[in-house]
Amino acid sequence: MPPNNDIRPIRSLLIANRGEIARRIIRTAREMGIRTIAVYSEPDRLAPHVQEADVAVPLGGSTATNSYLNRSEVLKAAEWQGVDAVHPGYGFLAESAAFARSVIDSGLIWVGPPPDAIAAMGDKIMAKLAAAELGVPILDSVELAGASPSQWADKVRTIGYPLMVKAAAGGGGKAMRIVTTEGELADAVLACQREAAASFGNGTVFAETYLVSPRHIEIQVFADSHGNVIHLGERECSIQRRHQKLVEEAPSAVVGDILRQRMGTAAVDLARSIGYVGAGTVEFLVDGYLDDDGHLDDTTAFSFLEMNTRLQVEHGVTEEVTGLDLVRMQLEVARGEVLRVDQPAVRVDGHAIEVRVYAEDPENDWLPSTGTVHRWRHGPTPGVRYDDGVETGSLVSPFYDPLLSKVIAHAPTRVEAAARLGRALRELQVHGVVTNRDHLVDILDEPAFLAADTTTDWIQRHPPVPADDDPTGHERSWQRFNAIIGPHLAAAVLADPRRAAPGSRTWPIAPGGWRNVGGSVREMRPGETTWRITQTPSGFASQTVTLLRGDEEWDVTYTRVNRDHPLAITRRAEDGPTPLSELYNVTIAGPTGHTPTLVELIALDDDVTLVHFGRRGHRCTVHVVGDTTYVNSALGQSVFIEVPRFPTAALTVVGGGPTAPVPGRVVDVVVEVGAVVDVGDTLVILEAMKVEHRITATHPGRVVEVLVAADDIVDAHQLLVRIEEQP
Repeated sequence: MPPNNDIRPIRSLLIANRGEIARRIIRTAREMGIRTIAVYSEPDRLAPHVQEADVAVPLGGSTATNSYLNRSEVLKAAEWQGVDAVHPGYGFLAESAAFARSVIDSGLIWVGPPPDAIAAMGDKIMAKLAAAELGVPILDSVELAGASPSQWADKVRTIGYPLMVKAAAGGGGKAMRIVTTEGELADAVLACQREAAASFGNGTVFAETYLVSPRHIEIQVFADSHGNVIHLGERECSIQRRHQKLVEEAPSAVVGDILRQRMGTAAVDLARSIGYVGAGTVEFLVDGYLDDDGHLDDTTAFSFLEMNTRLQVEHGVTEEVTGLDLVRMQLEVARGEVLRVDQPAVRVDGHAIEVRVYAEDPENDWLPSTGTVHRWRHGPTPGVRYDDGVETGSLVSPFYDPLLSKVIAHAPTRVEAAARLGRALRELQVHGVVTNRDHLVDILDEPAFLAADTTTDWIQRHPPVPADDDPTGHERSWQRFNAIIGPHLAAAVLADPRRAAPGSRTWPIAPGGWRNVGGSVREMRPGETTWRITQTPSGFASQTVTLLRGDEEWDVTYTRVNRDHPLAITRRAEDGPTPLSELYNVTIAGPTGHTPTLVELIALDDDVTLVHFGRRGHRCTVHVVGDTTYVNSALGQSVFIEVPRFPTAALTVVGGGPTAPVPGRVVDVVVEVGAVVDVGDTLVILEAMKVEHRITATHPGRVVEVLVAADDIVDAHQLLVRIEEQP
């Protein structure tokens, strides 16, 4: 490459972001010998990205608005540290043309596209018009300006229902609502305006035709300041919840070479038409049928959705299949260098799949989860990349997006990548917050996913909680018990160091809290249809522990068997058990039935135990935090809460009413004292992790007290409104 005298050096880089993307940028910058400066809010002062950067500068504040979206404070930090460049990551200020201009006007390098290109694509309404001028099909849309719901209703009649209300600025699935009837329109517009203003500093929204079951396919483009524009192939991101992506993969399993070329050409032409520089993504909705080979027809229509003028969350799958470092390319292009790769040199190797691990509960309407991550530990599966935003000890606060990590598997084939990724997720130990990890495993195991039957309505067609009338639900619950819950229950009870007492001088065979009751054990041998029943000698200690797993209650009764007892000798193949071996008769009773079996424990280290549940051995880790026990194995993760034998008296709230499901900020109080409400009526709107949650009445009554006001910060389980039931 010939020398370029216009190249500007980047020796120090301020990263105007947080979480996993800040760590991702730090990693590449460090490889390039660039000094990194992090910024942080008060909740993030001990966050991993703060600790990994060379220097960290506080922004103050807690919410995004008064920290990471505070343009003046970010620029002050850059000026104070004398940086050469600013990288915005994604979200927050990444697509703010005004911030980009401020950075450039300050004499710094902006690691992103020119402000005019951001502005051209940042307004999604104008972006659609720009795409249409190039002959790219677009969906019908209309801006929802003004403050009159009747005006909004008049405007959207030209589109019809169903439609999507969405923010004109920003992205990432924020500030988007599906509207199926006119009666839903006003609430959707107001909610999107609030979320857009809070997330992007711009409350402008518009309405767009809503396609019920398309595929979401996007093209990664890259351009330099010398007129070179290329694309790096496509990603499919169709599996989404709340219009935010859960599973992303490259390449798409259903896009053939001709369709790829058509979409790639459209994306490159759009980028070139606005003088684009840097990394960007052009997103399309594709609505078509698969041919006999499982591909979309080469003539399948696609509609321009939007262009994200930044690095995408899912850029990692493109990196894995192309072998390119997109952050490095961003920094090189920002310095003024020519792209190191041209279009013919772009190669795709194998298949990559990424899942987003969120702190949220799919079985409870995706409710976000906050708290301390007591343990974050990867498993040993090879070929897996973890872009983590947290580590052991991290705090998950209610102020930001609940993304914890992106886990990416790369393999020669799509099926192998899915299997490898599913195994890695099962091995991932994440303790302290509820996550969507098990739901992601279910998606990767689903035959429809493996057959590439992936459209944007996937979650509606494959909900995380089986329907009540699902005829296979009970069978699957029983299979799950046999495969996972049984061994994990045994490990939670028997491998808990607080409970076992093998070294007791008074009676070494008795665990704490024993009682002198005889018992029996039944063991099913593989291939047999009869039970072998062995009496446990009377006088051996027996104990019952009750554990909760979600709303399921399990009683685990266990009796320790003497090491010298014949049962122990016949149980093992060698001459006798090792000193670390313990043998128990265990009976588990719970929602799926009553299971007696023989359990052997062999301690491998402080928290790892080999658990032989009947005839099957599992390497389990047991981690106890307060009254909660976390058990991990290759089967997955289970969380149990021990029910105390003698519950302590607790104060109860006098008077009924809804409580906050999570910590958050009160956006609006919809009711007043004296209002009569019915089941399902909205009482309070709460914002947590940049998503609004409607708190509704669970029973009819009259509002006798409103305990919160707009902008109040509330804790989880805090009473919001007191309702008196009507006689």
